[in-house]
Amino acid sequence: MKNILAAIAAAAALIAGVAHTHADELTDRAAAGKPIRIGFAHEIPWAYPGDKNEPLGFANAIAVGVLKSMGYTNIEPVVTEWGGLIPGVQAGRFDVITGGMYITGARCKNVSFAEPMGKFGDSFIVKKGNPKGIQTYQDIKQKGATMVTVSGYVNVDAALKEGVPESKIIQVPSPTEVLAAVRAGRADVGAGDDFAMKQLAASAPQEIEATDTAALPDWTNNWVAVAFRKEDKDFLKAYNEAQAKYLGTPEMLEAVGKFQYTKAQLPGDAKTEWACANR
Repeated sequence: MKNILAAIAAAAALIAGVAHTHADELTDRAAAGKPIRIGFAHEIPWAYPGDKNEPLGFANAIAVGVLKSMGYTNIEPVVTEWGGLIPGVQAGRFDVITGGMYITGARCKNVSFAEPMGKFGDSFIVKKGNPKGIQTYQDIKQKGATMVTVSGYVNVDAALKEGVPESKIIQVPSPTEVLAAVRAGRADVGAGDDFAMKQLAASAPQEIEATDTAALPDWTNNWVAVAFRKEDKDFLKAYNEAQAKYLGTPEMLEAVGKFQYTKAQLPGDAKTEWACANR
């Protein structure tokens, strides 16, 4: 009997050891006290680096708040171009994309999104007075206008879906170049999320204005979440549980308030599984 009990105990220990070694890489990394590396681009007010490279913006504020509620304070920011976020997390250059990324079906094939942190719409920037009267993608198509947006933004697919010719879409690395293209007349309209477009318009109020986000159809509204490697399933599950407790709390709303996020942007009942299938 003693031999049998000893064998059972040994088997249990072996199983526990195997279970531990099969924990995902990010869970093991965090448990070992290594920094959790968050990747984001320079996207005001979503996510951007401060003077000392600290992670600013409401998407970073939410992600960092959730991670801290999980007990993780060793957080390392990694700044890259927008187009390098998904390849970067896949290659292990950082662990989490916190850049305020829309959940789309195409992206869901490459990364695993947490549950949504917010719901957001898009808009355009145009020359002051909106000389071509552009409010929608159909306006861009019908008026033969040229659109500029950031490479990797969902606005490229949205414009193509609405029939805007690919030859009329300019893709650039950052929002700064979107503004520059519209100001210089190389493009008639710049496209992006409503926050970013209002920010660009505010930076050049004598020349540029933002269009009304409500003019675009409802299907252009999107849900945002942080994203992980497909392999980091355990950490994703724990993150979702922590985010559910943190989202919408007074602490969270205070942290994001200075970055223009309000209760109106809370995601409601939408789930990532739905967004992956419908966006």
